[in-house]
Amino acid sequence: MTLDLRVLRASEYDSWHEALELAFGGVGGTVGDQELMRDLAEVDRSIGVWDGAECVGTTSAYSFRLSVPGGAQVPTAGVTRVSVAATHRRRGVLTSMMRRQLDDVRALGEPLAVLTASEPEIYGRFGYGVASDALSAEIDTSRVQVRIPDGADGDGVRLRRVPADDPEVREACEALYAAEVARRPGMPARRPGWERLPVVGSGAARDGLSALQCVLAERDGEVVGFTLFHNRPEWDVSGPKGTVELRDLHAADPVACAELWRFLCGIDLTSTLRVRSRPVDDAFRYLVSDFRRCEPRVRDDLYLRPVEVAPALEARTYRTPVDVVLEVADAFCPWNEGRWRLSGDTKGATCARTADAPDLVLSVNDLSAAYLGGTALAALGRAGRVRETRAGALDAASVAFGSDVAPWLPHGF
Repeated sequence: MTLDLRVLRASEYDSWHEALELAFGGVGGTVGDQELMRDLAEVDRSIGVWDGAECVGTTSAYSFRLSVPGGAQVPTAGVTRVSVAATHRRRGVLTSMMRRQLDDVRALGEPLAVLTASEPEIYGRFGYGVASDALSAEIDTSRVQVRIPDGADGDGVRLRRVPADDPEVREACEALYAAEVARRPGMPARRPGWERLPVVGSGAARDGLSALQCVLAERDGEVVGFTLFHNRPEWDVSGPKGTVELRDLHAADPVACAELWRFLCGIDLTSTLRVRSRPVDDAFRYLVSDFRRCEPRVRDDLYLRPVEVAPALEARTYRTPVDVVLEVADAFCPWNEGRWRLSGDTKGATCARTADAPDLVLSVNDLSAAYLGGTALAALGRAGRVRETRAGALDAASVAFGSDVAPWLPHGF
């Protein structure tokens, strides 16, 4: 039977979502999780592939604005809910959905597309590259101390436990999140409704976790930081050995940040702080007394691709002046193929097609990896993935593309 690829109709959402859950093992989330996913879904940006009455392929996109080096928030497609039924693999279903989706993203004028990958090797053939990594840790809080910065004790930071679902608390936390978006590449600016994500999708009452807890850091009555976390109580013959599961932490200054980490590492009846998906340059790694006992692990996180090379490169700024001709290979989005002259600095950039000889030759995957400043072009060059044709061009471009702050995706989508 011929497969039918089409934009999702609102009446088809339930069967479409059921096909997605089945492809990921058939285990759904809590009622609250399901309701939130439905509320945030953009049905007109969702695609299904149908074999008769059966949905056998799904993908969707959120309309994001993603922070990039320089602080701009760029219109971005947040690709999500990608699945193919096990019965319909190797029949071109995924490729057809990716083709339609990127064509639609281009038509909407969004220069970037991003996603998180269940299986990393899938998305390279569609031009995506790893643009940011995530740091996880299992901190042995019985052995690890948190150092407060010199002279910071008595700085006036007060910690206060508050209800995690209080609207005023949520508003204050969202303001801190929004301020960090302006400082760190890779963070999506949260649209209305997304402020519910840390609370609703919390996994409370599952896997032995406590309800979601929130602690604010305040100075002179102003909220300067917050953390969201769960407790997982556990005991053995030697006594308590509970775990703190960190959900979120943002702070406006180093002292508030340090006080929140010290609090998390000192909660009574616990001996482990479990940290997931933090930026690779997170402050905690420089505050702890023994980073080795934090059992750090780094893994790929945000995948990105420029849908339109010129607008994408013009949307960000560059750490040092750059004037370079890039020869880009992009078989899946051939409108990006060819040579582009990029000229820019800390104030802005221009990018246009050129017939000039290339200085660097690279694939769109490598341009994607370097775009947010998390992967150095020079490192890709040492791996043989970026080829220099003008002496000195690679090192100069690598410095210009870099970011003093590591890119970070603070939550999934």
